[in-house]
Amino acid sequence: MKLVIVGDALVSSATLIDAAKGINFPGRDNSELEIKTFEWFSELEKQHFQEKILQIEKNGPEYVDLPDGIVEAMQDADYLLVHIAPVSKKMLEAAGRLKLIGTCRGGLEHIALDSVKEKNITLVHVIRNAEPVADFTISLMYAETRNIARAHHEIKNGKWCKSFSNDAFKTILANHTVGLIGMGYIGKLVAKRLNSLGVKVIAHDPFVEQSVLEKDGIHVKLQGLDEVISQSDILSLHMRLTPETEGMINKEVFNKMKPGSYIINTARAGVVCKADLIEALQNKRIAGAALDVSWIEPIEADDPLLALDNITLTPHIAGDTIDAIPKAPYLLKSVLNDYFKTGHSDMLINL
Repeated sequence: MKLVIVGDALVSSATLIDAAKGINFPGRDNSELEIKTFEWFSELEKQHFQEKILQIEKNGPEYVDLPDGIVEAMQDADYLLVHIAPVSKKMLEAAGRLKLIGTCRGGLEHIALDSVKEKNITLVHVIRNAEPVADFTISLMYAETRNIARAHHEIKNGKWCKSFSNDAFKTILANHTVGLIGMGYIGKLVAKRLNSLGVKVIAHDPFVEQSVLEKDGIHVKLQGLDEVISQSDILSLHMRLTPETEGMINKEVFNKMKPGSYIINTARAGVVCKADLIEALQNKRIAGAALDVSWIEPIEADDPLLALDNITLTPHIAGDTIDAIPKAPYLLKSVLNDYFKTGHSDMLINL
């Protein structure tokens, strides 16, 4: 049995190996586990490695360099574990007996999904930073609706502002109805936090059943997309970026939202039509927005978003805590062991 591991500058191959030793791969008891390791820009400092991440998130696995020798190693690999290293079409075409890919992150931009589907390879991921992102999402709700970051910015610039563009709509969070689009792992965690705060939560996700949420103790009413859009005071986005969801939040959506409503995005910038968002904010069609993701990173100096007085921007840091990424391989270990034991998992990607 052969396992291929690819470490990088954020998740080392040594950590992945340590986690892999605790994974109960099927048939492992009857055969010795051979581990072949590779590095993908592991020598880079975090700042420079972020450039590689942006490159792969923007262009996918076919447009970045592969570790030397990995295509050959894939020929007899049974399992593959990576963080954000590319899993390209070329790698998968060479894989004659690959059964499963495990990636210790939520996004799948680094994986050739069409090839995974074509070869019927099992794909399991983990939302390594789900808890931090859920916390940050709630923080953005407070920051935007109560002008926390905006007031701080004005004070730093010598102004003592007590009046803001959303004055007509300011109220406590519990008076808002929060609508979640996407009830995956992060969406569920956001819902649980809102439940604890006494906030009414509605949601849309065609792949989730009401009975499953109730079984998990999550108090959310699933509704149609148009209903969630029109009834929400705060619309929070938690869907994956796919051809179906790209540009999903557009002018039509903004025109259906309440005039005093807000939009929160800690998912991917591409699910929102930027031009339509700018127009809605400039015309005060909605009260405000808070974004942790940007269409171009870093945001350009002349970006029209920077001129708005009803938006909160952060530099894609929702999941950036000291423990989220280092613990990811061990989270993947637990998810895989559960999957191998039960045959199902919420972290199994259905393509």
